Amino acid sequence: MSLDELRLKLSAVDRQIVELIADRQRIVGEIGRNKRTDGAATRDYAREKDVLDMGRAQAVELGLDPGLAENILRQLIMTSLASQERDRVIAEGKGDGQRVLIIGGAGKMGGWFVEFFASQAYATIVADPGVEDGPGRHRNWTDAGVDFDVIVVAAPLAVSGRILAQLAVLKPRGLVFDIGSLKSPLIDGLQELRAAGCKVTSLHPMYGPDTRLLSGRHLIFCDVGCGEATQAAKEMFSATMVEKIDMSLEDHDRMIAYVLGLSHALNIAFFTALAESGEAVPILAKMSSTTFDSQLLVSKAVAQDNPHLYYEIQHLNKFGLGPLDALIEAASRIRELVATGDEEGFVKLMDKGRDYFSMRG
Repeated sequence: MSLDELRLKLSAVDRQIVELIADRQRIVGEIGRNKRTDGAATRDYAREKDVLDMGRAQAVELGLDPGLAENILRQLIMTSLASQERDRVIAEGKGDGQRVLIIGGAGKMGGWFVEFFASQAYATIVADPGVEDGPGRHRNWTDAGVDFDVIVVAAPLAVSGRILAQLAVLKPRGLVFDIGSLKSPLIDGLQELRAAGCKVTSLHPMYGPDTRLLSGRHLIFCDVGCGEATQAAKEMFSATMVEKIDMSLEDHDRMIAYVLGLSHALNIAFFTALAESGEAVPILAKMSSTTFDSQLLVSKAVAQDNPHLYYEIQHLNKFGLGPLDALIEAASRIRELVATGDEEGFVKLMDKGRDYFSMRG
């Protein structure tokens, strides 16, 4: 067969693959409906293992790389779960016409919450300086009023603190919560809302705005003294597979100093060193290795994110300098071990890292 004929044959196979995926998704939809009817959980880890084991075994029989088969099946499973989770959220329709105001709804995470609430049949109103005034849209959040069943504050941290304090004066009747990455700048406003008798709590989604599947993702709930509000917020996510974590406001920022502050700083330091490597810059831009490429992937995502938000996460956290000091000290120790030829000390550092990751499972 000629090259053109082979390509035509390959295209025919590709079309069959896409058709089979479409068939699979239709079956997935039926499975999801059956699960909801029977009250079964969306995710079944035992079934996923069976599918992957079957795929690997079949790949071996056919002379195919089992890793390739597993990767394809994993992607299909994740896509199926995302569809089932979305369908379940829509089917349960917890909003039932209730009104929700998203302050900062034109931002990335604000936009995620707009879509999330809209999918649950909430009447969703967006307030954000980045929108034009119109039906369901307000440039100034105060123009929308506070007569809502839910108010979500998704503005930048410093702004969110002021908004929460203003809301405390207006005393909204519905549930109020922020989604701030830090709580230190928000504590005063949250406490003022609580003192005013408002139904208030505080959330932190540990995932990005592009997240489609919440299984395996974490959502932190910080109770500010109103258990009823925290429980109501959790109930909104009951149709999803997100992992809910309870955390105090004080512990939240201490942990986030490592989870976000340290990881952001490490990646910023990495790409800064590359960008300032002088004559090596154009050469390094073409270099590749497994570890280097993996680090580049994460660092690139950090570099393309909102620098003002990242600065706030570093600067406004009263616990922020501790992890940065630890990072500097760790880098200095590595430099000293390398400079002095202390192989034993270097190996001990690596061993300590392995022990840490084994503890994480």
